Amino acid sequence: MPRRHDEALGLRCGVGAQTLTFRFFEAGLAAAEKLLPKSYPGHAAEKLVEISGTKPSAGAREGLARLMAALDADSELTMFGRLSVRFDCLRLLRNAQLVDDTLSERPRLAAANVSSPIFILGLPRSGTTFLHALLAADEENLVPRNWQTMYPAPRPAGFAARRSQNARKVERQLRFFASLAPGFDEHHPVTADSPQECSEITACVFQSLRFDTTYRVPQHLAWMDAHGHDEAFAFHKRFLQVLQAGLLDKTWVLKCPDHTFALDAILKTYLDARFVVVHRNPVAVFGSVAHLTEILRKPFVKNVDPEEIGRQVTERWIDGAERLVAFDRRADVPAERKIHMQYEELAGAPLAAVARIYRHFGKNLAPDAAAAMAAELAAKPRGGYAGQRQYGLQKFGIQPESLAPRFAPYMDYFHVLPGVG
Repeated sequence: MPRRHDEALGLRCGVGAQTLTFRFFEAGLAAAEKLLPKSYPGHAAEKLVEISGTKPSAGAREGLARLMAALDADSELTMFGRLSVRFDCLRLLRNAQLVDDTLSERPRLAAANVSSPIFILGLPRSGTTFLHALLAADEENLVPRNWQTMYPAPRPAGFAARRSQNARKVERQLRFFASLAPGFDEHHPVTADSPQECSEITACVFQSLRFDTTYRVPQHLAWMDAHGHDEAFAFHKRFLQVLQAGLLDKTWVLKCPDHTFALDAILKTYLDARFVVVHRNPVAVFGSVAHLTEILRKPFVKNVDPEEIGRQVTERWIDGAERLVAFDRRADVPAERKIHMQYEELAGAPLAAVARIYRHFGKNLAPDAAAAMAAELAAKPRGGYAGQRQYGLQKFGIQPESLAPRFAPYMDYFHVLPGVG
């Protein structure tokens, strides 16, 4: 398929809600599903590389090949899923090439340090997204934004999303996806300029855990666990170097639940990394985690199995909880480089919690930064989420009484409150 065709597909995904009614688009996908062969539009790894006109690294090539093999073996994609895989992979290949080309052309940028970044860790739905958005309100901090992970470029001082063509394009894409995934906005409210998770950066070299969340590719996930994340975070640093052009002497604040599974690579890449670890009763959030996974998969994958999602989520985060305990016991990450926080502290007094983080790391919380965070709280109480919701666990086969003993070592070690919070 010519590159212009792929770009038209990307444009359609961005503005389809304006040029076509959602029902018409949905009907078109249903018709295509019946008329076109299951091999359409095709996602052979080497063919995608050829179409993209890029020269990916050996690690990216292997990650892409592993992903395509897992899609063939593990996943039955919808027509939208098949189209999305193709568009997604071409975009990721081209973004990685853009990063490589930019740093090749600007060696001083490639040599610039990413100094003492702060990584927010924690189990999913533990308040880490909320904290990330608060810290992003301080202009002395940098965070990757949704639009930047789609169209890599620095975010200059005084940036206004409404005046940015790329941000407006991503805003339309987000609205379009929300129309395909009912409940997404309520469960995960984001805008084009919202902070984005690092899994979208490491996806550029096809070594990201986010592919399994949306496309259901357990073989690719297993390969990632065995392969490790060194290559992914070497690229991650290069991506940040491009985004921080002209914005040096600021602190990167980075967030993604998947960081829990990549700590060795993070510490190898960022020798002076610092960490904020937020803790919450795991059993209390699994319904929410499983429900979001279901929402994200449905547009892409046929026959989504809620009980399979429940098993994946719980087993993954039993492992994750054990890794957080092991991380805290590491001798190479001294106490001054990490701070632990309970969800109840963060949710109950957000500005006081942020002030404690700044004091711990010897950072100055300037009055204007505190005021910006207060304004963020006023505009988006609870980070823009609708409020406490209880998600049924039975649908996902999650049994709290059997999970509680398996999380007891984590909860005891970090003194996590057992409430329903």
